[in-house]
Amino acid sequence: MEDRIRIRSEEVLSDDWAVLKKTVLDYRRRDGQWETQIRQTYDRGDGAVILPYDPERSTVLLVRQFRYAAYATGHREPLIEACAGLLDEHDPETCIRKEAEEELGYRLKDVERLFSPYMSPGSVTERLWFFVARYSPTDRISDGGGASDEGEDIEVLEMPLDEALAGIHDGSIIDAKTIILIQHLKLNPIRV
Repeated sequence: MEDRIRIRSEEVLSDDWAVLKKTVLDYRRRDGQWETQIRQTYDRGDGAVILPYDPERSTVLLVRQFRYAAYATGHREPLIEACAGLLDEHDPETCIRKEAEEELGYRLKDVERLFSPYMSPGSVTERLWFFVARYSPTDRISDGGGASDEGEDIEVLEMPLDEALAGIHDGSIIDAKTIILIQHLKLNPIRV
């Protein structure tokens, strides 16, 4: 692709919670013609997400929290989601273990990395590292709830995997990363 893209200019439009850039570029199409495109990219860093599963009880751990972007577009309830966070300076596995302790209150042992897709590559630069892990009640180390100094106000939910799957169908679970993990776990169950 290097011979098909020429960057003309980049301008930082915002550098607050994340970086929003406007880029003007020339792109050579498959038919050989060059066209000028203007794109904006939103960069807030990469993240990680995990769905802990107890195979003996067939339960999963999720969180419920307020998400302003969903609220601003008409979703008036807090979202039910898989535990997730930005990598910051950590590698994906270190990050997700830390997030599980902060948000869920569980110290997870056997964490399995699945894949790392781009979630919205049309404008967002973030890659999200997906994980599953086995858990049991003995892995609980606190009540969870997130880091209050980071503005987190997180409710921990434990529910049967089939109830979580039904939540996708009835519209109570609408977060993409969570849907992907629930469906993955249903198709690829962790064995006892």
